[in-house]
Amino acid sequence: MPAFLNIPIFERKIKQKMLKTIIVDDEDHVRGILRKFLVKYCPQVKVAAEAGSVAEAHELIMRHHPDLVLLDIQLGDGTGFDLLNKFESPDFKVIFITAHDQYAVQAFRVSAIDFILKPVNPFELAEAVSQAQKLVMYELHLRLEALENNLRRDKASGKKIVIKTLNNIHVIEINTITHCESDSSYTKIFTLDQQEIMTSKPIREYEEMLSGFGFFRLHRSFLINLSHIKRFEKSDGGFVILTGDAKVPVASRKREELIELFDKISE
Repeated sequence: MPAFLNIPIFERKIKQKMLKTIIVDDEDHVRGILRKFLVKYCPQVKVAAEAGSVAEAHELIMRHHPDLVLLDIQLGDGTGFDLLNKFESPDFKVIFITAHDQYAVQAFRVSAIDFILKPVNPFELAEAVSQAQKLVMYELHLRLEALENNLRRDKASGKKIVIKTLNNIHVIEINTITHCESDSSYTKIFTLDQQEIMTSKPIREYEEMLSGFGFFRLHRSFLINLSHIKRFEKSDGGFVILTGDAKVPVASRKREELIELFDKISE
């Protein structure tokens, strides 16, 4: 079992994940109503930001990485569908809130959790948010279970991958990789023997390649080998220290998932 699991760095277990949420509607008073309903009827929601346009919503989603987006369809500079089309594979849940019922079929084609007509019924909103939370928690459970199983089986032991660079072809044992760092469309791979290998593949390809071997994407720019974590530092938003003393930031939306994983394996 990885050495970091014996380090008593966490004080509590997270039982329920707060849903980081962004409200997208081009009417100020509607955003205000939704915000009040969420406060009163949806205590599991944390509103991270509000947007009134496609452009503003896209920027805020990229910045905050929400779990849930409450999305109007008709916006000043486009539609809610235009916003979703800007994401190759959206990693957030969507509840459409609109006055236009003719878009219902199209909404469910993009896997919306629910389609709520204005004026909003707060109990319908609460039920839809509850369904979103259940789905987010279920998907989190599946990811944690897969990581836990991979770590317990130590599948990376003795396994190798081939990494091609401009001048060399490297054959690397997976369990010697400490972390990968995104550098635009390139990726730097760091190993126990202090190698720093620059490759022309984006980090998402290595995330897929190493997904069965106990690697975890804890930040947009970093993929780490969980078996090389030495400690977690909670200052400045959170960092993990890896073998070799590399200091890697933890994205805010990944912090709870990482803690939950440690708690689960330590049970």
